[in-house]
Amino acid sequence: MPTKLTDNEVLAPLPYELWLACEPGFYKAYASNIKCSKCPPHSSSHDQAASICHCDKGFYRAAKDPPSSPCSRPPSAPRNLVSFINDTALFLQWAAPSDAGGRKDLSYNVLCQRCKGNHGDGAPCEPCEADLRFIPRPLALTGTSVAVLDFALHGDYTFHVEAVNGVSSLAVVPRSLANITVTTHQSGPALVGVVKRDWSSLSSIAISWTEVEQPPADILDYEVKYYEKEQEQLSYSSTRTKPPGVVVTGLKPGTLYVFRVRARTAAGYTAYCPKFEFATVEEDPNVADHGQVLVVVTATVGGCSLLVVLTLFLLITGRCQGYIKARMKSEEKRRTRLQSGHVPFSGIRTYVDPDTYEDPTQAVEEFTREIDPSRIRIERVIGTGEFGEVCSGRLQILGKPDVAVAIKTLKGGYSEQQRRDFLREATVMGQFLNPNIIRLEGVVTRSRPVMIVVEFMENGALDSFLRSHDGRFTVVQLSGLLRGVAEGMTYLADMGYIHRDLAARNVLVDQNLVCKVSDFGMSRVVEDDPDSAYSASGGKIPIRWTAPEAVAYGKFSSASDVWSYGILMWEVMSYGERPYWEMSNQDVILSIEEGYRLPAPMGCPVALHQLMLHCWQKERLQRPHFTDVASFLDKLIHNPSTLLALVSHDHSFPESPEDMRDYPLFISIGDWLDSIQMSQYKSNFLVAGYTTLDSISTMCIDDVRRIGVCLIGHQRRIVSSIQSLRLQLHHIHQSGFPV
Repeated sequence: MPTKLTDNEVLAPLPYELWLACEPGFYKAYASNIKCSKCPPHSSSHDQAASICHCDKGFYRAAKDPPSSPCSRPPSAPRNLVSFINDTALFLQWAAPSDAGGRKDLSYNVLCQRCKGNHGDGAPCEPCEADLRFIPRPLALTGTSVAVLDFALHGDYTFHVEAVNGVSSLAVVPRSLANITVTTHQSGPALVGVVKRDWSSLSSIAISWTEVEQPPADILDYEVKYYEKEQEQLSYSSTRTKPPGVVVTGLKPGTLYVFRVRARTAAGYTAYCPKFEFATVEEDPNVADHGQVLVVVTATVGGCSLLVVLTLFLLITGRCQGYIKARMKSEEKRRTRLQSGHVPFSGIRTYVDPDTYEDPTQAVEEFTREIDPSRIRIERVIGTGEFGEVCSGRLQILGKPDVAVAIKTLKGGYSEQQRRDFLREATVMGQFLNPNIIRLEGVVTRSRPVMIVVEFMENGALDSFLRSHDGRFTVVQLSGLLRGVAEGMTYLADMGYIHRDLAARNVLVDQNLVCKVSDFGMSRVVEDDPDSAYSASGGKIPIRWTAPEAVAYGKFSSASDVWSYGILMWEVMSYGERPYWEMSNQDVILSIEEGYRLPAPMGCPVALHQLMLHCWQKERLQRPHFTDVASFLDKLIHNPSTLLALVSHDHSFPESPEDMRDYPLFISIGDWLDSIQMSQYKSNFLVAGYTTLDSISTMCIDDVRRIGVCLIGHQRRIVSSIQSLRLQLHHIHQSGFPV
């Protein structure tokens, strides 16, 4: 009940400004004893006693925006839209619009069209095919990139990227779009016909397929992609095979799978065939899988018969001893990989070491193809190798256009041992067939000069290519280059081959920016290479790229190749800088033994540096497999906007420097500068007032330049180390220890 006023009590009058009607330019949302408010930005009121301010022309207020919020407008178009394409995916990346419209609820839509004729000349356009896949999705993207899969061959796609916010749907002006037209570079129509199921079991499905009549190109091999029907292509697996059929294992009982097959020719991959669905057998303990037993028995009998015939043939031809040695060594490698849990893909053979042949000529005949020298046209010298000149030229192929090739020649006056060493690389290379491994075209051994002919890579070695394009690629593009190398090394590891000299200088780049691993010449380093040093066994090895157990004890393995891959990652992210800079080989060895690891290059994401650190684990069994590396890079490429979340939730990689025993810890500025061979700049930091590690961790490249570090290479080295230092200090502060 309200209190009754006495005769002596009166209500105090309201201030004058509270009962006056609001003037134009001000508003009061509802009648009350509050002051009038000035209209929010981009809005106005033209009458007195206004209860709301109306948005100016071209500006809007969303339905959920309160009257007190400023009016906003749709964003401008995204900036710097670029594309990057490889064998399997097309990547689009852009920058945020210059004008976000005054709002923070920004997202992006990617629209796709296929036009007949040039875009913009009035040619009819239609939406892209329905099975085109966008990862993570085409609409409502919060990141600034997307991956496009399952595109057609030799197709012209026009992508429109639109930035939208909460008032975009209210605008009446034309939409602001960033446009780009991409021509896919794959190699013609699908060459795979009907796919059929031959048999299935609880965990396996055997499929085969037919080729189209008179294919336009020779088929090198096939890629089979498969996934669970219920997963709707959120994830898939793939395998490769040379014959038109494969047995896919490791499947779930009673599960429906979708299969798609495509062929690979010398020009690249073709389109995938239509989808075919096959199911594994339901699990039933009372029913034996007779089909599987029959296949196993048939395969066993057939394999034994083939082995007997092959053994007799080898005994007759006198090749038994070398062949048996090679197979025994390969089988020993295969057992080692199986015991470590690393199972090779279906359709991939096992590498045979040419040194196990008593007669090296037999290995050359078995693994290479002799080329008539009249079909080779040498055009110019492009470099020198260990055994002679390297030239570019053309190779004539009957019934087909000439192809560009690189030709390695053996210089005159060679010894028989030099000839064997020269051809050894061809016998190794001739066993590999993978899009990310340099392809051998053939050899010339029956005339002079002796030659090795390989596919021509337009952009040359990866290290020099990056140095000449410093700063021109996005992180996603650099990750695509790294993924190609990881795919090639996965293939080599599955075959049981150890490279021993993996480095950016030994990776070649073609015109489509596909990276291919090369240099299989005994994994040696030439005698005058300044980056090589003698190991314990007396052979020359590249110290800066080699794992510590290989340097100290000559223990090379796939794990030591993974260490080298980590160094290659650092080379790529630093655009071809020399690992460990001007440190001597002996200093590199001692620093690594003491726990020093290269800091993150400037602009390198933390997650990629953590992957490098994982590759540089001192214990080789703790390093990832190449399949793990490729899978991790896939996550980055397909969804770069959630890169940090992927790393923090993926426990196969270290989450912090505290989880990495070999992560360097610094106590003073002097220690930190000594670790990166930059102690000459200690006084520069102190004079400029940077006296603690915390103060240094806030510096950027402009600050480093300002204190008197003039050399560009030194600036980049210091800034790269500051990024690593910043991460270290963050985790130290979280643990509560003072610095």
